[in-house]
Amino acid sequence: MSTDNKQSLPAITLAAIGVVYGDIGTSPLYTLRECLSGQFGFGVERDAVFGFLSLIFWLLIFVVSIKYLTFVMRADNAGEGGILTLMSLAGRNTSARTTSMLVIMGLIGGSFFYGEVVITPAISVMSAIEGLEIVAPQLDTWIVPLSIIVLTLLFMIQKNGTAMVGKLFAPIMLTWFLILAVLGLRSIIANPEVLHALNPMWAVHFFLEYKTVSFIALGAVVLSITGVEALYADMGHFGKFPIRLAWFTVVLPSLTLNYFGQGALLLKNPEAIKNPFFLLAPDWALIPLLIIAALATVIASQAVISGVFSLTRQAVRLGYLSPMRIIHTSEMESGQIYIPFVNWMLYVAVVIVIVSFEHSSNLAAAYGIAVTGTMVLTSILSTTVARQNWHWNKYFVALILIAFLCVDIPLFTANLDKLLSGGWLPLSLGTVMFIVMTTWKSERFRLLRRMHEHGNSLEAMIASLEKSPPVRVPGTAVYMSRAINVIPFALMHNLKHNKVLHERVILLTLRTEDAPYVHNVRRVQIEQLSPTFWRVVASYGWRETPNVEEVFHRCGLEGLSCRMMETSFFMSHESLILGKRPWYLRLRGKLYLLLQRNALRAPDQFEIPPNRVIELGTQVEI
Repeated sequence: MSTDNKQSLPAITLAAIGVVYGDIGTSPLYTLRECLSGQFGFGVERDAVFGFLSLIFWLLIFVVSIKYLTFVMRADNAGEGGILTLMSLAGRNTSARTTSMLVIMGLIGGSFFYGEVVITPAISVMSAIEGLEIVAPQLDTWIVPLSIIVLTLLFMIQKNGTAMVGKLFAPIMLTWFLILAVLGLRSIIANPEVLHALNPMWAVHFFLEYKTVSFIALGAVVLSITGVEALYADMGHFGKFPIRLAWFTVVLPSLTLNYFGQGALLLKNPEAIKNPFFLLAPDWALIPLLIIAALATVIASQAVISGVFSLTRQAVRLGYLSPMRIIHTSEMESGQIYIPFVNWMLYVAVVIVIVSFEHSSNLAAAYGIAVTGTMVLTSILSTTVARQNWHWNKYFVALILIAFLCVDIPLFTANLDKLLSGGWLPLSLGTVMFIVMTTWKSERFRLLRRMHEHGNSLEAMIASLEKSPPVRVPGTAVYMSRAINVIPFALMHNLKHNKVLHERVILLTLRTEDAPYVHNVRRVQIEQLSPTFWRVVASYGWRETPNVEEVFHRCGLEGLSCRMMETSFFMSHESLILGKRPWYLRLRGKLYLLLQRNALRAPDQFEIPPNRVIELGTQVEI
């Protein structure tokens, strides 16, 4: 590590606390309350309290500290993480059939995230506002309206970016974690017996004593690790070491102290189960605690919203979602983006969820299936990377996978018990997103194959045009081409109907590489195909947004001078009709037509001036 990096490490670590750990850091608001609230038949008794505390602590150690921070975060693509990145890495050195299975797993994991992201802002903000029940019980009817107001303001400011308020996230979250630690320590000092629960034998005793019910109760314990995927997904923003440092020095100690502090309170006063988090605080501190809790949950919600923006952009760039408007809200940070369609669809969904479920305890029943499902898939994909990419011993990898699944599968299975009481919600949303992503990818591939299945050789066509040239007009024409060696539809139709060509023709292909960023040196590849034809291939990473003006600038540096306002851009516009299909494929085709009609047009997608675009239509049967 360089000197500069050493100097910036505290700042980066603080920033990681503010963004990465928002979700998991607000879990103490509701986790222990849900474990012991009576839904599983447990009273607030010593064995149950010790058992739950032991389970929570060792889940934090095994799942967060060992699985994610130590193992999964080793799998990065140029420093970037996330379930789709893991999918891409896992499929690099496998057979086509295995790759297809891994892609399906990755898409299911991404879809689960969309299902989870609707619940996180709702349960986080509501659980904080519910502190009003302790401060002023007569205001409990205001919990739902106030939650909606807070989240409305949060979603409204997204279009302006979060660069300014984002600077406050880190100090607020650091303050939050310090408060968690102080409140917990204060209670533990009053009843230090609770520290016996650090012994994992209490978790074992819990299962032996309560048997089947203890297994079902894992569905509540898992609330303590919701948000764990953010550690891996945000790795590209902060780096591995700062995220790990933040966890072991601040987050883990604070969470442990607070959970055990709540346990100590419950052992002393079982009636505190109605809201053990807020009842940890002295009366004079309740209102300040309510305010800081609300701020912390807003920050946690912001991290989730930013995460869904990033995942959507990655899915669009990899071809799993239709193109949509993506607005950069910061000139300095490429990761700060705003997607209007996603923002307002998410807002509507969150408001509906709040109004429908009314209380965070009801929402807790819906939470967990998506989280644990993603954990199972992450275990399989990450161990595949260890075997195929890192070439670890297969028996060692199998041992790691078995260890992970021995925790993941019971957690996932226990959460299936929530299916009818709310778990159907994230599962349904995830299923819809999976259908949308697979439909767009497969139907787009079918369309491109249909459009070019009878195409002639590009080289042969250029040779024919040079030998028997059509009428040439002054200027430069750019034909957008999806594939390198395929004749663009717009070029064929222009020749067919107008029977003219410009003096200089550029075939431009914008390609997404399996990397977050592409170095400027490799941005543009230029090949002269004939005296009047050039092929330009511009490569971008999936975290970058293609820009034709930038491509022209790079071309100029390499000797192919192009001026945006002196160039005509020819693009094809497909009018799609459904051919004969089985009923289920016909439904998928209709969904694709809907997605296609609402997709962002290429000129807007690549920031091409509308007055320089010529679109040539063609009808294609799919």
